Amino acid sequence: MPDSIQSHPGSPDERAAAGKAARAAAPRSSHGEWAPAGDRPDPVELLERQAGSRVGPLVPLRYGRMLASPFAFYRGAAAVMAADLDGTPRSGLETQLCGDAHLSNFGAFASPERRLVFDLNDFDETLPGPWEWDVKRLAASFSLAGRERGCGKKERRRIVRAAAREYRETMRRLAGMGNLESWYQGLDAAAIAARWADAAGGRQRKAFKRNVAKARAKDSSRAFAKLVEEVDGQPRIAADPPLVVPVRELATEEAPGVDVKALVLEVLSDYRDSIAAERRAVVDSYRLADVAFKVVGVGSVGTRAWIALMLGRDQADPLFLQIKEAQRSVLEPYTAPSRFEHQGERVVHGQRLMQAAGDVLLGWVRAKGADGKLRDFYLRQLWDWKGSARVESMDARGLTVYAEICGTTLANAHARGGDRIAIAAYLGKGDGFDRAMAEFAEAYADRSEADYASLRDAARDGRVEVAADPG
Repeated sequence: MPDSIQSHPGSPDERAAAGKAARAAAPRSSHGEWAPAGDRPDPVELLERQAGSRVGPLVPLRYGRMLASPFAFYRGAAAVMAADLDGTPRSGLETQLCGDAHLSNFGAFASPERRLVFDLNDFDETLPGPWEWDVKRLAASFSLAGRERGCGKKERRRIVRAAAREYRETMRRLAGMGNLESWYQGLDAAAIAARWADAAGGRQRKAFKRNVAKARAKDSSRAFAKLVEEVDGQPRIAADPPLVVPVRELATEEAPGVDVKALVLEVLSDYRDSIAAERRAVVDSYRLADVAFKVVGVGSVGTRAWIALMLGRDQADPLFLQIKEAQRSVLEPYTAPSRFEHQGERVVHGQRLMQAAGDVLLGWVRAKGADGKLRDFYLRQLWDWKGSARVESMDARGLTVYAEICGTTLANAHARGGDRIAIAAYLGKGDGFDRAMAEFAEAYADRSEADYASLRDAARDGRVEVAADPG
């Protein structure tokens, strides 16, 4: 039986009553209270435990990326925050969680209808759990981003309250809708421009238009121009070690005697079973041209991630697929274990449940690596109109608008996998929860900055090895 928390017995009134009753177990104001537990694990030790399952030579690069700033550290420290969230108040109401809902894990991509939509776009840690955990992860990320952008404490609190308010008000709107109507709720570029353009101001409107144009240009053809070179008259992925290592180099240096390309062909063949028949026809219309190991993200650095260059009609018809390792969610030690034994399937199920529109080629596979070990992976298109907000260029006004967009998006996603009526009733009409999130975000951002300093000290003392990011 798959992960599912979508069965909501009772009438709307009974579900709303259950949501209000949950306030007794966890008053809304209680979510603002946070202090590190007396037996709190050492954050560096938690990160080092994660490193044990990763590609060893890349772990120093992960730490190098995390040490770029406190916000960068936060992006890579989902496991640290998961341990901290375990001790926070719970309403008892659950949904499908993103598991890592910080502001940089929202972005734009193409829908199957070729519209530019905005949604959550990272589900490596997805799992059913307390809805509050995603909201707190989002709230603290805005506090840290606000600090990085020079926003004062009052401004940061307003930004976080905007995210929480929009989450709460969106959930209340969704609670009044029918099931299918609420399921279809989502945001696209046109909706964002129509609702938030005036609030963002002229500078941010121009930036939004630039980002939309950039996202629409970011497709497999653009990836081909950026990542591919001609070798002996054939298109091949260009080497950029350690960030991109083509299979022709990996096979001789890391896996002598192993036909890695043959392994990838087997992966692609088995992956077909996880996608719909009509989509298999699309994949089958392409042939594999080249494969490379590619480092991705911040927190994901060190997990096994590959890119496969596929060619269709001719060399002007490329498709890039990303083959990314799926490990167990960082939330699993603190929630019920996933009902999916296959971690790639867990990721894909969570993504399909939470997104309004998804990648038509999203699927999963269990495959043997060059070292002979079986691992779980999920596959998706590498670039398909993908874009993200340039937070580093936002002022307090821009961050506030972006916080509202993310709050709305997260509520839409949570409503698909949880009881929107009960959650909305728990949140209520007042701003008590919004204010609590502002309190929590500031307290947790303080702690996260201290954890960043701990990792910096560990690097200085030689406890962990750090490599500069060559990208």
